[in-house]
Amino acid sequence: MVIAVTPEVTQHVKDVATKLDVISDEIDEVNILKLKERDAFTSESKFDSEKDKTTFRQYEDACDRVKNFYAEQHAKQTLEYNLRIRKQFQDNVRARMTVWEAMELLNELVDESDPDTSVGQIEHLLQTAEAMRKDGKPDWMQLTGLVHDLGKLLCFFGAEGQWDVVGDTFVVGCKFSDKIIYPETFKANPDYNDPKLMTENGIYEPGCGLDNVLLSWGHDEYLYHIMKRQSTLPREGLSMIRYHSFYPWHREGAYRHLMNDDDHKQLEAVLAFNPYDLYSKSDAPVKVEEVKEYYMGLINKYMPGVIEW
Repeated sequence: MVIAVTPEVTQHVKDVATKLDVISDEIDEVNILKLKERDAFTSESKFDSEKDKTTFRQYEDACDRVKNFYAEQHAKQTLEYNLRIRKQFQDNVRARMTVWEAMELLNELVDESDPDTSVGQIEHLLQTAEAMRKDGKPDWMQLTGLVHDLGKLLCFFGAEGQWDVVGDTFVVGCKFSDKIIYPETFKANPDYNDPKLMTENGIYEPGCGLDNVLLSWGHDEYLYHIMKRQSTLPREGLSMIRYHSFYPWHREGAYRHLMNDDDHKQLEAVLAFNPYDLYSKSDAPVKVEEVKEYYMGLINKYMPGVIEW
């Protein structure tokens, strides 16, 4: 590994993660509220069939912490920042470790501050994967569920805050869609005042395909590029990773003018993934040692050996 996890580093990361865990779970809650408000949530999943999704309050009543988070994210996720951060990550390797080692490292981010569940990050990954396994999803999809949040390792790699790790993602380099949560907060973003960027297409061509646009930087965009280079996950699995926080697109219908034919297939994949991410969390722990051998088999099949992070 390139990074050294000293007690000082661990404590710093835990301090960051204390806030990150809280805001990440509250963001998930807001997205659940939005789905309920629009009556848009449909799923063929079975594991959550007995869960009551009818008692959620309106998402506009979400706590100030979430609103303040999005105000900061929307102000700072500029086109210039996104171009710069990608070059920074392309030019440097921050760690070398296996996927399971990355999962164990990610678990260092967890403490008792989580308001919704007492289990750690590794538990969320295992619960997501196990829900898919229970529903008989293909092994590559189970593995996608297992790794989908590993991009939160950005906390170890110099993340500037929470705004560049979690939160709903959106396209930068064109007009900010009014389908993005709290769209009025984009007025503080420097790109908002650039008339060349604030057109429907901005720097893109209609129908260019989502592979050719820049999504706001965070844990899913980061992990997508890692897995695209160093795994054999099918395209649908890569899309599940990249787009699982892209709610303006997959739930609100934004950015359809930028899609190509293949993006419609990827949209189906992301919608199939989404309920397992949102609704699999519980306080019932997965017994790691009972499932580790199974998931190690999947890891070795699709992303063997040491990964460069």
